[in-house]
Amino acid sequence: MKWLLRILIAVILLLALLPAAAWFFFPWYAQPLLDRALEGKPFRIEVAGVEMQGNSAIGFRSVKAIFTAPPDECNEEATTYTLSLVNGALSFKFSNRDQQKSGGVLPKIVDATFTLKADSLSIIPNPQQFAFGDSNALIKIDLEVSRSNGFALSIKPLSATYSISDATVTREKLCFEGINYNVKLSDVGHWQQPIDTLRVTKLSSNGIPSPAGNFRALFGSKRDPRNPCTLTLSDCSVELFQWKASTERIDYNLKKKKSTFTINLPKIPLNKLPGIYQGGKSLPFAKGRISGSIPVEFQDSMIVVRNATVIAEKGSKIFFYTKEKKPLLSLDIGLTNGGEGLLKKLNTRINFTTKNEKPSGFALSGISATLFGGKISSTPFSFDPSSGNSRFTLKLNNVKLLDRIRLQGDIKGSLNGGISGTIPLSITKKSFALLNGTLQSTGGGSITLSPPSKKQSISERLFAQEPQDVTYSFSEPGFLCNRSVNGSTTISFKLKSLQQKTAGGDMVILSPSGRLSLWHDHLNPNMVSLSDFSMGIFEGTVAINHFDYDMAKKEGETTLQLSHIPLQKLLDLQGTKKIYATGALKGNIPVKIKNETFEIINGSLNAEEPGQIIYATTAEERAAANPGLRITYEALSNFLYAQMLSSINMAPDGKSAMTVQLKGANPEFQNGRPVELNLTIQQNLQDLMRSISVSSDVDQIISDKATKSKTP
Repeated sequence: MKWLLRILIAVILLLALLPAAAWFFFPWYAQPLLDRALEGKPFRIEVAGVEMQGNSAIGFRSVKAIFTAPPDECNEEATTYTLSLVNGALSFKFSNRDQQKSGGVLPKIVDATFTLKADSLSIIPNPQQFAFGDSNALIKIDLEVSRSNGFALSIKPLSATYSISDATVTREKLCFEGINYNVKLSDVGHWQQPIDTLRVTKLSSNGIPSPAGNFRALFGSKRDPRNPCTLTLSDCSVELFQWKASTERIDYNLKKKKSTFTINLPKIPLNKLPGIYQGGKSLPFAKGRISGSIPVEFQDSMIVVRNATVIAEKGSKIFFYTKEKKPLLSLDIGLTNGGEGLLKKLNTRINFTTKNEKPSGFALSGISATLFGGKISSTPFSFDPSSGNSRFTLKLNNVKLLDRIRLQGDIKGSLNGGISGTIPLSITKKSFALLNGTLQSTGGGSITLSPPSKKQSISERLFAQEPQDVTYSFSEPGFLCNRSVNGSTTISFKLKSLQQKTAGGDMVILSPSGRLSLWHDHLNPNMVSLSDFSMGIFEGTVAINHFDYDMAKKEGETTLQLSHIPLQKLLDLQGTKKIYATGALKGNIPVKIKNETFEIINGSLNAEEPGQIIYATTAEERAAANPGLRITYEALSNFLYAQMLSSINMAPDGKSAMTVQLKGANPEFQNGRPVELNLTIQQNLQDLMRSISVSSDVDQIISDKATKSKTP
């Protein structure tokens, strides 16, 4: 910078000789005269189209000045600058200065003022670190010309001013526009640029406007003697997404060619950020504000961020909604009492890459941060705007994300625990892919579903049960995710346990796992597939090989595969208190779902091995029973079955028919002769399941309902 200012003054002084050359020796002699005057000097000036404009100005079509700044303590290599002026004029004004001095001969002093105007001014260094351009440039220089003895002239520059207005600086694909700065140099100020305000209106990259603009800083050429190679901009500010960010100072080391500064983010409203701002829509997608501090080092096309911090104020949230625009959940990202902030200790290194000596994108490495109290990092990756492709893997370690999720609407509950895993991502211009992403947590939580109340008739209010809340508690969830660039997604899931709790009791499901497939059918994107599903229930297993469900039509069908289901558990589910049984069942239950109703066609449940059934009755019950029923009581008092076969069918309205065939013997009945029992059971399974969810006293509820249904 020091050499650039000095050489700029020297060039203007040389240009000041042009009027004399043009006046006395005609315009076409100007170039030879300049060549002779600059012979052996590190300057070269080329002029074209020189013409006189009256008695006090000279015009030119172009002036090119080429000069070299030698190496110094701050720059180890020489730099050649090319200064070009196009379509300009140099006007001049002279005035004699009156002097008074007692005794002796006073030298004659003339004050000269030269004003240079040009349609454009450009400065390009070699090696090209930047390119400076200014339209309608105006430079003014004041000189003192004196002659003390003979014809020897002494020229002393007094001051130079250059009001830079709406200039541009480009560096590779970066472009700084609307640069304004007042250059004021003087002999009195030892040719040091005093502190003045530097303004940059716009910043763009490859022609694309940057969200940063209206940069402002105080800058002067005087340096700290302790750091003579460091230029400092102070009291800096910039508008970022229309909010004002600031930094106390920006230090640029001329020797290392490195800039260091810390960006202080203001309190930016979350709902105004790009990607969250919804253009004044009624549904809020976020609330609260974020702020932060980002230390930055910039050197040799590399940006280094060290220990950056981003904080969201208390109460800051991001909201998510269903397709019906109903609240689904919110993510609390704000500060909590004794909790961790949003993002801390953010570190990364950004290298701007080149291809064929031209900028071609950037590469990130060393990415790590503390997110919600856990660790997050990424493998190095690069981004090429021409292809738009990049690949990297995010790594999470105990990120406390579940604790910050708040369920909304008809879904309530609480989640807890940290999330760990890896997320391998492949990003293209239009989409992204995920290959074997894994997420798991040692925590869990509970979710309560509250069915919305429906308008009911008088009879429904009298006899039907009100919808009841159902709470699901889970622990140690784990997921394996895959997504192709066309959007098809597969999620394999597994839980350690899942517990269903209603007013009527609890049901524990062990190790539920399966695979969900989403958006695989492009002709029907509403089709969801569940495959390889299994869960442990009643010490047995329920499995589904494959299940396709159309979310738009609300229909689908599959087959439930049951194995090792204890018979006693099913009897307990019915609420019976008089039957004791051993053995386990297996079977297939075909299920068809349509519009939230279930249909079972030709389902079967069979005993896996022989077992025992004991039906306990009192002496009074046996005495009151008819002969046929008394025989059944006696046979089932200690029935050892060898075979149990059953079939089940259920209509969409819940009416079901079940047939049960038992073959076996009672050693205490008729000397253990073989007995075969055939039973047919008809009931409404929907009413039964609804009753079970309310009370375990099923017999009483079914009896009451049967009585009411027969009342005229």
